[in-house]
Amino acid sequence: MTMSVVRMATATLATWAVLIVLLLAPAPLPEHWRYYIYSPASVGLWMLTMVVAPFVICTVTWQWIRTGGT
Repeated sequence: MTMSVVRMATATLATWAVLIVLLLAPAPLPEHWRYYIYSPASVGLWMLTMVVAPFVICTVTWQWIRTGGT
């Protein structure tokens, strides 16, 4: 039971880490592109993804979470 919780937390934290890296990736681009990349709509979608994506990842990897890959 506890290993399942650890694997689920690992999957969630890894998902959040990837989403944060994707948010910061366009930072070196020219200044005039940033409005389109960091528009209110795209930031809102990113925030929604921060909530929804862990559920999707845990559903997709449920076999690994439950059994540990064995």
